Amino acid sequence: MKKYKKLLRPFANSWGGVTSHKLRSLLTILGIVIGVSAVIALMSIGKGAEADILARIQTLGPDLMMITPGSSMGAGGVRGAAGSSTTLTMEDAIAIADKTDLVSSVTPIFSRSLQLIAGSQNMNAQVVGTTPAYMQTYNLNTTSGTFFSDYDFQRGTRVAVLGSTVAQTLYSNSDPLGTDLRLGTIIVRVIGVLASKGSVSGSPDNMVFIPLSAMQQAVAQQRTARGEQVISSISLKVIDLNSADIVVQEITDLLRTRHRLIQSAANDFTVTSMQEVASTVSDTMATTTMLLGAIAAISLLVGGIGVMNIMLVSVLERTREIGIRKALGAKDSDIWIQFLIESAFLSLAGGIIGVMLGWGVAFGVSSFGSVHTLVSADIVTLAVSVSVGIGLFFGFYPAWQASRLNPIEALRHE
Repeated sequence: MKKYKKLLRPFANSWGGVTSHKLRSLLTILGIVIGVSAVIALMSIGKGAEADILARIQTLGPDLMMITPGSSMGAGGVRGAAGSSTTLTMEDAIAIADKTDLVSSVTPIFSRSLQLIAGSQNMNAQVVGTTPAYMQTYNLNTTSGTFFSDYDFQRGTRVAVLGSTVAQTLYSNSDPLGTDLRLGTIIVRVIGVLASKGSVSGSPDNMVFIPLSAMQQAVAQQRTARGEQVISSISLKVIDLNSADIVVQEITDLLRTRHRLIQSAANDFTVTSMQEVASTVSDTMATTTMLLGAIAAISLLVGGIGVMNIMLVSVLERTREIGIRKALGAKDSDIWIQFLIESAFLSLAGGIIGVMLGWGVAFGVSSFGSVHTLVSADIVTLAVSVSVGIGLFFGFYPAWQASRLNPIEALRHE
């Protein structure tokens, strides 16, 4: 029992030192509170944004792949950006569907930004000419009507399916089915409206879909020297995610052969999977979140300096007490441990209050704002650990100074 009392005595003495000046202690930990709450609030916003973006990407399907023209060597040896050249053709899409067994659907896409006019309403939107396989490839559903059929694609029927945002903008709360819609130079009949996919980059919510054959009537489609129809991109769905690398290699070999590229030439196309996009987004958002946390942590350093300042004052005020304790047999290590624990108490208390405040701020932002927040255990652990670490770091010098006091000189101190 005596052993436990001896171990707990430094904690009891430190707690007494903290509570003897309640207002001063409260003001001391204010910097820690602000720093910890800022770290938790900002990092939770970053984590929430990352989770939202990844969730929206996943709605398109992790087994989705996209082939875009680009990465070709331009004039002066400058590599073009993906999508900046016209190297993909309708025949490429047909060849991939015929010769690649590990994909369940292949969808050629030819898109252009056109003006849409419905009655007195008009807007600019991306008009996508494609095939009925687009629905399966992008995991789409309709809230009303249907997507166009193979018959519509073969006959070039002038029908359109609207993304949810386009439908809301042009028709508000009225039913667009069966109405006429002008797309550029042609008039189409609306036969369906898609369910919302969320505001992810390239979201179908902001697009209009028509048969690729009808798109040729709205926009003159470019052809290659061999007479093949140039398209904007090719999307496909992989049967098995584990075979994704094999699919990429097969497509690369096939397109290089079709495009007659020599061995030393760079690919004139880019194959991208949604897994790669999600990984890139995750890495980017993680870096951004850590940057936000680092910026907020600057206030923790300010709080640590405040702890150091008040501990130096405390040592000065209690110099005579330290002298008495040393005269009664207290060791340097006893004094050092007491003041270090006292500093840790201050920073830990600030960390706990800061966690509650930061959690409240994150909850408020999520409840009353448009930004989703995510407070995870690792954020809380990191914030509290850093706050305690800062308290120990900045409390080390005052504790060491207290332990080095000469007992005789300390007793003489007024």
